[in-house]
Parts: sequence; structure tokens; C-alpha cells
Amino acid sequence: MIRKDQNGNVPWAVIIMLLVVTLISTTLFAIKTWDDKQEYKNNVDKIVVAAVDKAKADQNNQLEKAFAEKEKLPNKTYKGPVTYGTITFDYPKTWSAYVDEASTNQPINGYFHPGVIPGLQSTAAYALRVELSNQDYSTVLKQYDTTIKDGSLKAAAYVPPKMAGVANVQPGTKLDGKLDQDTNGSMVIIKVRDKTLKIYSESNDFFNDFNNPILASLTFAP
Repeated sequence: MIRKDQNGNVPWAVIIMLLVVTLISTTLFAIKTWDDKQEYKNNVDKIVVAAVDKAKADQNNQLEKAFAEKEKLPNKTYKGPVTYGTITFDYPKTWSAYVDEASTNQPINGYFHPGVIPGLQSTAAYALRVELSNQDYSTVLKQYDTTIKDGSLKAAAYVPPKMAGVANVQPGTKLDGKLDQDTNGSMVIIKVRDKTLKIYSESNDFFNDFNNPILASLTFAP
């Protein structure tokens, strides 16, 4: 309640005090509003800078991936011994290969990987493994029964695209998932004459390469 003097007028001191309080309140409000605007502007600037940096990083990643894919071409071709069905497939030219064809029990034992082949005793996940063995097809497939049954490995009938409709080609099996305790990847098991071919990638990082060009170009003499 504002007190008045004996004549019913509000004292000047009170008026001045009210004006001062109003001025201070207005000033404080203006300062706060300005600070809020500055904080918002600074936050917006940071958001814009972060968005621009992310866009640049994404673009660089896309360019690097595109360049890496382009560098893989033209593909190299592996061609196995005629005696063992002339197994043939394409693979990226940026990959190196080590293939042992000297064993009669395992006529083909191949390792393929980008750059340098990791040591054969290493625990590296190879981009591609190729094994042709004397084991019976059903015996090889049976090794994966447990993981197929528990669902950690998915199995489906498979015929390489280029072998579809070729006489005497028997459907094989494509396995995707947990190939063993430490390996998640993709594998094709297929009968080649009296032997069994296992061709597989030990890492899902090479899933696209495994499907194309490798499996897409796989051929053999049944």
C-alpha cells in the first residue's frame, strides 16, 4: 500500500523510488533477455558448426569408400588346377593371395586378404578362404549341425549363379552366422566332382565382396 501525505498526494520520494525500482527491473530483464539471446545464438552457432563438420566428415567417408571400391577394379581371377575341377572366381585386385596346391589331401588351400596376407598362424579374420578337400560333402556339412540347430548359423540351399542350370551340378549349402567359436562370416559348401569345396569369408566386413564378385563369378567343372 502506497502511503500519501496529509493532502492526499503521493510523496515525490516514493514516486522516484518506484521509478528507480521499475528502471532496475526493466534493465535486469533486458540484460537477461540479451544473455538468453546470446546463449541461444552461441548454441545455434555451435550446432551449425557441428553439423557442417559432420557433413564434411560424411562426405569424406563416402569419397574414401567410393575410391576404395574403384581401386578394387578390374578384378583378378583365380583359376584352380584342371585336375580338380578348374575352380575359378574373381576377387578384388587390391587383395593378395596365397594358395597351396601341393597337398593331395587338400588340393586347394587358399588365403585372400586386402594388402598383405596375415601370417598363417595369426588369429586374423581372412577376407576369403578357399579349401578343396577329399572329405565327403555330407561329412563336411555335418560339422556345422550343432550351430545350425541352435540357430547361431543359418543354412540355405545354394547354387552359384553362374552354375545354375549346368548339368550335374548338385545344390550346395550357404551358411551365414557363427562359423566357429570366434568367427562370424559366410560360407558356401558345395560338391565338386568327388571332392568338397568350402569357400568362405571369416568376417562380415567382407560380406559384399564375398557375394560380388566372388560368389557371383564362381564356376567349376562338376
